[in-house]
Amino acid sequence: MELPGAPSPDRPHSAVLFMCGMNSIRSPMAEAIARHYLPQSVYVASAGVRRGERDPFVDAVLDEIGLTIGRHQPHLLDDLEDDYFDLIVTLAPEAHHAALEMTRSWAVDVAYWPTPDPTVVTGTREQILDAYRGVRDHLTQLILKRLAKSPVEVSP
Repeated sequence: MELPGAPSPDRPHSAVLFMCGMNSIRSPMAEAIARHYLPQSVYVASAGVRRGERDPFVDAVLDEIGLTIGRHQPHLLDDLEDDYFDLIVTLAPEAHHAALEMTRSWAVDVAYWPTPDPTVVTGTREQILDAYRGVRDHLTQLILKRLAKSPVEVSP
């Protein structure tokens, strides 16, 4: 059985866009993880339905695994320099609906990977960081299972 959003063996994806609500947590995190694990020949980008603010917890949990989003600032699809994608991965319901509407006449696969919003977690700084780590690890597993050519083992 083929997983939704998995590239078919005869047609690997060469340009992947990750979309979420505000391009401040889930989609930039997925972009950084995908850039790390996918071949350099795969173009990877991220965008949001609405413009958000950069979230410092993203930097903290990516730094723990040696990754960074660099100088990334949240942006919208219209802000991207390139708009050709053969796979759009949506991480939030509003992004999924927007992607389906936007791609009605495009030859593009749209996959929905429901991903929790860590900003709803309250408590101590460590509890909040744990929620962001959960999102990071969830996205890493999905990217490795569904997009990487050969499975890669990731230690927790």
